[in-house]
Amino acid sequence: ASQQTKNVLCVTISAKLSATYDIAQVAKERAEAELPGTAIEVLDSRTTTAAEGFVALAAARAAAEGKNLAEVAKAAEEMRDKVRFFAFLDTVRHVYRSGRIPKIASQAGSILHIKPILTVSSGLVHFTGVARSKKSGVERLLKIMRNKVGLRPVHVAVMHAYALDEGERLKERISSEFNCAELWLTEFSPVMGYACGTGTLGLAFYSED
Repeated sequence: ASQQTKNVLCVTISAKLSATYDIAQVAKERAEAELPGTAIEVLDSRTTTAAEGFVALAAARAAAEGKNLAEVAKAAEEMRDKVRFFAFLDTVRHVYRSGRIPKIASQAGSILHIKPILTVSSGLVHFTGVARSKKSGVERLLKIMRNKVGLRPVHVAVMHAYALDEGERLKERISSEFNCAELWLTEFSPVMGYACGTGTLGLAFYSED
Protein backbone atom coordinates (compact mmCIF):
# COMPACT_ATOMS: atom_id res chain seq x y z
CA ALA A 1 0.00 0.00 0.00
CA SER A 2 2.85 2.39 0.80
CA GLN A 3 4.01 2.18 -2.82
CA GLN A 4 0.73 3.74 -3.94
CA THR A 5 -0.18 6.09 -1.09
CA LYS A 6 1.09 7.50 2.17
CA ASN A 7 -2.36 7.41 3.76
CA VAL A 8 -4.29 4.27 4.67
CA LEU A 9 -7.70 3.86 6.30
CA CYS A 10 -8.61 0.36 7.49
CA VAL A 11 -12.33 -0.21 8.20
CA THR A 12 -13.10 -3.26 10.36
CA ILE A 13 -16.10 -5.21 11.55
CA SER A 14 -17.42 -4.14 14.97
CA ALA A 15 -14.75 -4.51 17.62
CA LYS A 16 -17.41 -5.98 19.92
CA LEU A 17 -18.04 -8.84 17.50
CA SER A 18 -14.53 -9.74 16.41
CA ALA A 19 -10.87 -9.37 17.30
CA THR A 20 -10.20 -7.92 13.85
CA TYR A 21 -10.04 -4.34 15.12
CA ASP A 22 -7.46 -5.17 17.78
CA ILE A 23 -5.39 -7.15 15.28
CA ALA A 24 -5.56 -4.25 12.83
CA GLN A 25 -4.28 -1.89 15.52
CA VAL A 26 -1.28 -4.15 16.10
CA ALA A 27 -0.67 -4.33 12.35
CA LYS A 28 -0.92 -0.52 12.13
CA GLU A 29 1.80 -0.04 14.76
CA ARG A 30 4.09 -2.48 13.02
CA ALA A 31 3.45 -1.01 9.57
CA GLU A 32 4.07 2.54 10.73
CA ALA A 33 7.36 1.43 12.28
CA GLU A 34 8.45 -0.25 9.05
CA LEU A 35 7.03 2.39 6.71
CA PRO A 36 8.01 5.81 8.06
CA GLY A 37 5.96 8.60 6.57
CA THR A 38 2.89 6.42 6.08
CA ALA A 39 -0.19 7.50 8.04
CA ILE A 40 -2.57 4.68 8.97
CA GLU A 41 -5.93 4.92 10.69
CA VAL A 42 -8.07 1.99 11.88
CA LEU A 43 -11.80 2.63 12.09
CA ASP A 44 -14.25 0.45 13.99
CA SER A 45 -17.38 0.32 11.79
CA ARG A 46 -19.45 -0.78 14.81
CA THR A 47 -21.46 -2.93 12.42
CA THR A 48 -21.06 -5.84 10.04
CA THR A 49 -21.85 -7.28 6.59
CA ALA A 50 -22.95 -4.83 3.89
CA ALA A 51 -23.49 -2.10 6.48
CA GLU A 52 -19.75 -2.21 7.05
CA GLY A 53 -19.41 -2.18 3.28
CA PHE A 54 -21.32 1.10 3.04
CA VAL A 55 -18.93 2.61 5.62
CA ALA A 56 -15.94 1.52 3.54
CA LEU A 57 -17.62 2.73 0.35
CA ALA A 58 -18.19 6.17 1.86
CA ALA A 59 -14.48 6.34 2.65
CA ALA A 60 -13.53 5.21 -0.86
CA ARG A 61 -15.78 7.82 -2.46
CA ALA A 62 -14.30 10.55 -0.28
CA ALA A 63 -10.79 9.43 -1.23
CA ALA A 64 -11.74 9.44 -4.91
CA GLU A 65 -12.77 13.08 -4.49
CA GLY A 66 -9.24 13.88 -3.35
CA LYS A 67 -9.98 14.37 0.35
CA ASN A 68 -7.23 13.88 2.90
CA LEU A 69 -7.08 11.05 5.44
CA ALA A 70 -8.86 13.00 8.19
CA GLU A 71 -11.67 13.92 5.81
CA VAL A 72 -11.93 10.36 4.52
CA ALA A 73 -12.16 9.03 8.08
CA LYS A 74 -14.82 11.63 8.89
CA ALA A 75 -16.90 10.52 5.88
CA ALA A 76 -16.68 6.93 7.12
CA GLU A 77 -17.66 7.95 10.64
CA GLU A 78 -20.66 9.89 9.37
CA MET A 79 -21.81 6.86 7.40
CA ARG A 80 -21.26 4.64 10.45
CA ASP A 81 -23.71 6.80 12.36
CA LYS A 82 -26.54 6.49 9.86
CA VAL A 83 -26.29 3.09 8.18
CA ARG A 84 -28.60 0.39 9.54
CA PHE A 85 -28.55 -3.41 9.40
CA PHE A 86 -31.39 -5.87 9.99
CA ALA A 87 -31.56 -9.61 9.29
CA PHE A 88 -34.34 -12.17 9.33
CA LEU A 89 -33.26 -15.69 10.31
CA ASP A 90 -35.18 -18.72 9.11
CA THR A 91 -34.24 -20.55 12.33
CA VAL A 92 -32.55 -19.81 15.66
CA ARG A 93 -30.55 -23.06 15.67
CA HIS A 94 -27.51 -21.72 13.88
CA VAL A 95 -27.15 -18.41 15.71
CA TYR A 96 -26.85 -20.39 18.95
CA ARG A 97 -23.52 -21.76 17.67
CA SER A 98 -22.15 -18.23 17.49
CA GLY A 99 -22.77 -17.71 21.20
CA ARG A 100 -25.21 -14.86 20.62
CA ILE A 101 -28.12 -16.57 22.40
CA PRO A 102 -28.26 -19.16 25.22
CA LYS A 103 -29.02 -22.80 24.46
CA ILE A 104 -32.43 -22.70 26.15
CA ALA A 105 -33.51 -19.81 23.91
CA SER A 106 -32.39 -21.75 20.87
CA GLN A 107 -34.35 -24.84 21.95
CA ALA A 108 -37.47 -22.83 22.75
CA GLY A 109 -37.24 -20.95 19.47
CA SER A 110 -36.93 -24.18 17.49
CA ILE A 111 -39.92 -25.75 19.24
CA LEU A 112 -42.09 -22.68 18.73
CA HIS A 113 -40.82 -22.16 15.15
CA ILE A 114 -39.83 -18.60 16.00
CA LYS A 115 -37.90 -16.77 13.32
CA PRO A 116 -35.92 -13.91 14.86
CA ILE A 117 -35.13 -10.51 13.43
CA LEU A 118 -31.71 -9.17 14.45
CA THR A 119 -30.05 -5.81 14.27
CA VAL A 120 -26.65 -4.39 15.18
CA SER A 121 -26.68 -1.41 17.53
CA SER A 122 -23.70 0.14 19.32
CA GLY A 123 -21.56 -2.61 17.84
CA LEU A 124 -23.54 -5.52 19.28
CA VAL A 125 -26.17 -7.91 17.93
CA HIS A 126 -29.65 -7.45 19.38
CA PHE A 127 -32.98 -9.16 18.86
CA THR A 128 -35.51 -6.65 17.57
CA GLY A 129 -38.50 -8.90 16.90
CA VAL A 130 -39.77 -12.29 15.79
CA ALA A 131 -41.90 -13.68 12.98
CA ARG A 132 -43.78 -16.94 12.61
CA SER A 133 -43.20 -17.38 8.88
CA LYS A 134 -40.76 -16.32 6.21
CA LYS A 135 -43.43 -14.22 4.51
CA SER A 136 -44.18 -12.28 7.69
CA GLY A 137 -40.44 -11.93 8.35
CA VAL A 138 -39.90 -10.30 4.97
CA GLU A 139 -42.81 -7.97 5.61
CA ARG A 140 -41.30 -7.00 8.95
CA LEU A 141 -37.98 -6.15 7.29
CA LEU A 142 -39.74 -3.97 4.74
CA LYS A 143 -41.81 -2.26 7.43
CA ILE A 144 -38.71 -1.49 9.48
CA MET A 145 -36.99 0.11 6.51
CA ARG A 146 -40.14 2.01 5.50
CA ASN A 147 -40.50 3.45 8.98
CA LYS A 148 -36.90 4.64 8.99
CA VAL A 149 -36.54 6.07 5.47
CA GLY A 150 -40.05 7.02 4.38
CA LEU A 151 -40.05 8.53 0.91
CA ARG A 152 -36.46 9.74 1.00
CA PRO A 153 -33.90 8.36 -1.48
CA VAL A 154 -32.37 5.25 0.05
CA HIS A 155 -29.23 3.20 -0.56
CA VAL A 156 -29.86 -0.49 0.04
CA ALA A 157 -27.94 -3.75 0.03
CA VAL A 158 -30.00 -6.94 0.10
CA MET A 159 -28.14 -9.93 1.54
CA HIS A 160 -28.94 -13.63 1.52
CA ALA A 161 -27.47 -16.87 2.80
CA TYR A 162 -27.80 -19.46 0.03
CA ALA A 163 -31.23 -18.05 -0.87
CA LEU A 164 -30.64 -16.28 -4.17
CA ASP A 165 -34.22 -16.55 -5.45
CA GLU A 166 -35.63 -15.11 -2.23
CA GLY A 167 -33.00 -12.39 -2.25
CA GLU A 168 -33.91 -11.44 -5.80
CA ARG A 169 -37.61 -11.28 -4.92
CA LEU A 170 -36.84 -9.06 -1.95
CA LYS A 171 -34.72 -6.82 -4.15
CA GLU A 172 -37.60 -6.52 -6.64
CA ARG A 173 -40.00 -5.57 -3.83
CA ILE A 174 -37.64 -2.86 -2.64
CA SER A 175 -37.08 -1.57 -6.16
CA SER A 176 -40.82 -1.16 -6.70
CA GLU A 177 -41.77 0.13 -3.24
CA PHE A 178 -38.92 2.49 -2.33
CA ASN A 179 -37.15 5.47 -3.82
CA CYS A 180 -33.85 3.70 -4.39
CA ALA A 181 -30.76 5.74 -5.15
CA GLU A 182 -28.66 2.58 -5.03
CA LEU A 183 -29.68 -1.08 -4.77
CA TRP A 184 -27.36 -4.08 -4.42
CA LEU A 185 -27.86 -7.81 -4.05
CA THR A 186 -25.09 -9.83 -2.42
CA GLU A 187 -24.42 -13.00 -0.46
CA PHE A 188 -23.61 -13.08 3.23
CA SER A 189 -20.03 -14.08 3.91
CA PRO A 190 -19.38 -17.76 4.74
CA VAL A 191 -18.91 -16.80 8.41
CA MET A 192 -22.27 -15.04 8.51
CA GLY A 193 -23.87 -17.92 6.64
CA TYR A 194 -22.55 -20.34 9.25
CA ALA A 195 -23.69 -18.17 12.16
CA CYS A 196 -27.14 -17.34 10.82
CA GLY A 197 -27.98 -20.35 8.70
CA THR A 198 -29.31 -21.03 5.22
CA GLY A 199 -32.26 -18.87 4.24
CA THR A 200 -31.25 -15.78 6.19
CA LEU A 201 -32.17 -12.49 4.51
CA GLY A 202 -30.76 -9.12 5.48
CA LEU A 203 -30.92 -5.43 4.66
CA ALA A 204 -28.28 -2.76 5.08
CA PHE A 205 -29.48 0.73 4.23
CA TYR A 206 -29.23 4.45 4.77
CA SER A 207 -31.28 7.36 3.53
CA GLU A 208 -30.11 10.61 2.02
CA ASP A 209 -30.58 13.75 4.08
